[in-house]
Amino acid sequence: MTTQEPLPAVDPGTLPDPVPLMGCPYKANPYPLYEQMREAGPVHRVLFPSGVQAWLVTGYDAAHSALGDDRLGKNHDRGNDRWRARASIMPEPQHSQLQVHLLHQDPPKHTGMRSHVADAFTPRRIESLRHRFQELADDLIDALPESGPADLVGGFAAHFPFRVLAEVIGLPPVLAARFDRDWGKVVQPVGPTDPGRRLYEARLHGLQSYIAEVVTHKREHGEDDLLSRLVGARDRRELSQEELDSMIFQLLVAGQEPVTNQITTALVALLRNPDQLTRLREDPSLLPRAVEELLRYDSAFELTTWRFFDKDSDLHGTEVPAGDSLIVSLCAANRDPRRFSDPDTLDLDRSPNPHLAFGHGIHFCPGAALARAELQIALGTLLARLPGLRLAIRDEDIEWIPAVLGRGTNRLPVGYGRRL
Repeated sequence: MTTQEPLPAVDPGTLPDPVPLMGCPYKANPYPLYEQMREAGPVHRVLFPSGVQAWLVTGYDAAHSALGDDRLGKNHDRGNDRWRARASIMPEPQHSQLQVHLLHQDPPKHTGMRSHVADAFTPRRIESLRHRFQELADDLIDALPESGPADLVGGFAAHFPFRVLAEVIGLPPVLAARFDRDWGKVVQPVGPTDPGRRLYEARLHGLQSYIAEVVTHKREHGEDDLLSRLVGARDRRELSQEELDSMIFQLLVAGQEPVTNQITTALVALLRNPDQLTRLREDPSLLPRAVEELLRYDSAFELTTWRFFDKDSDLHGTEVPAGDSLIVSLCAANRDPRRFSDPDTLDLDRSPNPHLAFGHGIHFCPGAALARAELQIALGTLLARLPGLRLAIRDEDIEWIPAVLGRGTNRLPVGYGRRL
């Protein structure tokens, strides 16, 4: 079994304060830095490219505890002026109109809003749709060149999760065909003085107009699907207009972009470990367990979104001021040697595998069953139908997305033999 390049020796005493989480080397491989931070302690002050400072939790036990800590809230109203001065990167009015979704709510509001989406993502319902998901995957493979090279982001990973999502939530084909994947970049921070700010705001306006069209369409052509039920909940005043728009925003962006990225991180991991790739191709029964290990090994959700204490609080020996943002590193937790033996090795036989890729506690990802099914089908189909799958570029030329919270690749050029 092969692994990634060995991690370099690190000296926990050399960490700056705050620790910068930015730059191409960091995005290409954040794990040496996370190892250094874990060794130095569970909580660190960090600096993001936007200038936002936050407290980062590393280590499995500390992460697991923080994710379930009811002292920590998600609502942005808890943020102090120091945080708000730099962190409200999505401008008004969009911040107020699109940022009140589930990820930014606390009980009891969170409980009520989550109840509106839970039934659409139950394991039983997802299992009933597997045949349709397989058809969607095969259609995309059929459209690839008969033999490589091909870009598996542009040719597959960027489309499969969205097509699956459209089926699950009831997005009609006429609207699904008009969705611009570029709108998903609104979750990648762009500060007010950034040269790309105008393009960022244009994406926001485009996405907001699209959401309004979806709402109008479902109000006029309601069916028994999730989007229609959400619009109905708004019309019964169970949701505000901002909550409805935010939940649709969350479904369209957070519901598919992380799966796109997870397909790419999983493929990169397998391509770097060709013995494991061959084993998985030859024995598809390993797929459920393999997907769990790939989620642990390199999660597309690298960091969680903000959490806040409502008063100055101690967190594992570190005093965190009220209203300062606190973020959990899921990737750092999932590589903690105190919880996972040989954590930097991709081990498809790893069991048990209590990774935190979908979070923990009340904010555990409601779409986890869907994501697992998508990853199993996507990887199984790609390996079965693209013989001799291999990277068509040098490993160091892989383009990692610049998103703060996520991991994934912009492109993944591969070679393969004749498509099956």
